[in-house]
Amino acid sequence: MSNARARFAALLCVTRVAPLAAAAVLSLVCVAPLVAQVENEIGIPRGTIPPAVEIEDLDGEAVDLAQFVGHGPALFQFWARWCDVCEALAPTMQAAHTRFGDHVAFLVVAVGVNQSPLSIRRHVQQHPVTGRLLWDGEGRATRAFQAPTTGYIVILDAEGRVAYTGVGEDQDIEAALSLVLGLVGRGHDPL
Repeated sequence: MSNARARFAALLCVTRVAPLAAAAVLSLVCVAPLVAQVENEIGIPRGTIPPAVEIEDLDGEAVDLAQFVGHGPALFQFWARWCDVCEALAPTMQAAHTRFGDHVAFLVVAVGVNQSPLSIRRHVQQHPVTGRLLWDGEGRATRAFQAPTTGYIVILDAEGRVAYTGVGEDQDIEAALSLVLGLVGRGHDPL
């Protein structure tokens, strides 16, 4: 093969392969951190202590969320009666509550979007929720926890720091709580 043909073949190879290689490298550099962010930090960053806010129960009584921050592990589920993900999470939440309910405060924060305390009361008569049901009619808790959607779960450790955040129906809540409670790696699970 002549030098000209060899250079042309090499140039052709570089111009066809290099853009694909560059695209692959760019996707790894740009997309991988986003995937890691989605898997590990949705909403309020891990390690953060959420600001204390006051919301209400369904009877309109004030509930200061500070009582659940730094006073033992707590799980917050941002929930709505119309949320399909929340409905799909119900068995997972029930199983986690059965296993960890004596050691973790379970709080269900009903967001103030397309629902009211009355509509929530009617709904939970037929479809009970797992945990203490609270009303975030003004969005204070939603903003404090930077909740991006319903079906969003935040777990605080005993010191009140965010240890887990997640969205979606395939969250492994029991595994997350096991980590927060320090049960992972033990030879047995006392709970």
